[in-house]
Amino acid sequence: MATAPCGFRAYGVGRWPAATHSRPAATHSRGDIVEGMRNNRLRELLQQGKPSLGTHLLSAWPTITELVGQTGAWDYIEFVAEYTPWTLHDLDNLGRAIELFPNFTGMIKIEQDTRGHLAMRSIGAGIQNLLFADVRTPEEARQCVRSVRAEHPAQGGLHGVGMRRDVRTVLQGGSEEFVQSLADAVIVLMIEKKEAVENLEAILDVKGVDMVQFGPSDYSMSIGIPGQGANERVREAEKYVIETSHKRGIPARAEIRDAGGAARYVEMGVEHFCVGWDVRVLHDWLTEQGKAMRDVLSGAGRGEPAKTPVGAGSARTSGYN
Repeated sequence: MATAPCGFRAYGVGRWPAATHSRPAATHSRGDIVEGMRNNRLRELLQQGKPSLGTHLLSAWPTITELVGQTGAWDYIEFVAEYTPWTLHDLDNLGRAIELFPNFTGMIKIEQDTRGHLAMRSIGAGIQNLLFADVRTPEEARQCVRSVRAEHPAQGGLHGVGMRRDVRTVLQGGSEEFVQSLADAVIVLMIEKKEAVENLEAILDVKGVDMVQFGPSDYSMSIGIPGQGANERVREAEKYVIETSHKRGIPARAEIRDAGGAARYVEMGVEHFCVGWDVRVLHDWLTEQGKAMRDVLSGAGRGEPAKTPVGAGSARTSGYN
């Protein structure tokens, strides 16, 4: 039997939870045809109790996703759809780029007014995990979960059958593997509003919430001190969210500008990180190298020896933004 490429479950090859379903019988004669559903790298890491590492992309250009995958250093990309223009075709192409690499997956950040629609279309495109922004109440948390999980007695969701990329268009729609893949989708909630922090324990009680992340920028604005993400009140709320989530057995994720910002979170027991933004990496490089080259050219005009340009990122300080 041929081995399925890039983390796919091919009939008779991929892993299937023994306590959940039996494997479907093989129905094709060619071993190189991938019919099964793709494994979810992030779900596997959570089940194994291992850390996870992602990075933010605002670019819908699939080549950038490929560059991340080519490093072999990251478990997933988070497409920050809330902040950038894109089309439904872009989602499909991002899904294709992600699938070029084994042990690699995707996540999408979804804004509050389009949760059900974008959850369906993102999963269908092959983006397996979802980060929901602006959650305030347990009712909203439940809505997020139901938009992802299958409309099946064991899952209680609203997600129905479709002909999309995730099911090989016509091969796995409505199958047991499809139902399982929806159960495997990792659901992350942003806890970034004053109301969400106040309702935290009730939100964490919602079955199906897999991970949470505190948002200092939105939280600081919601309590009347915009732009003060490092304020003591904000840091206290962040610590409360992380500690309370961990006590409930739900991992907290932190997003940081670079590796220099990780230590504080590691001390709080955080093992899941999303590091850096493509647009900020570009801005930092352009700022630093532009200044360095201006210094070189300025010195050359005065007959001075050229200064050594600084390396990209070397002058950065850590922080959320």
